[in-house]
Amino acid sequence: MKGRFITFEGSEGCGKSTQSRLLYQFLKRKGYNVVYLREPGGVRISEKIRKILLDPDNHIAPLCETLLYMAARAQVVHDVIKPALFKGRIVICDRFLDSTLAYQGFGLGVDINFIRRLGSFATERIKPDLTIFLDLPIKKGLRHRVLFKDRIEKRSYQYHLRVRKGYFKLGRLEPKRIKIVRVDADMRQTQAKIRELVEKHVL
Repeated sequence: MKGRFITFEGSEGCGKSTQSRLLYQFLKRKGYNVVYLREPGGVRISEKIRKILLDPDNHIAPLCETLLYMAARAQVVHDVIKPALFKGRIVICDRFLDSTLAYQGFGLGVDINFIRRLGSFATERIKPDLTIFLDLPIKKGLRHRVLFKDRIEKRSYQYHLRVRKGYFKLGRLEPKRIKIVRVDADMRQTQAKIRELVEKHVL
């Protein structure tokens, strides 16, 4: 594929959405043909699945939760990500397969190898060229979710701690792809680190 694929990962409240959008706007200004997506979501069907997954009133079994995330992912890969990469565009995605490994695998105990096999199928073997893992201590991140918490954010501190540790483990397994960026109080400093990594590894 001619395009380049950048994903953003991290635990709750780390600033993924803000930082990924800032990068998208920066690359657009530089003249690159960029596509921006969020996961789960990005297309109509996947956005509907997102509502089911995040609704605090829904009680979803871990395996069902994993399969729903994969279904949403398969649709957005088919509809947007794969075509965009074939056309040579840069695709920026707020979360991708690493989220399922961290949240449902390390967080909920769903078999990691099962997630990897299913993930390979759902993503049509597409992997990011660069993954930015924004690291912020759990308690700091969850402070940003005081007024309303979705179904995932409502889970225990221990759960979120397992997720964060899971991300670090993934980073150790794939250090060339997954780059850890410590979140600064000044979002501009965090964005500067991200742009440096993108210019070094992607552009």
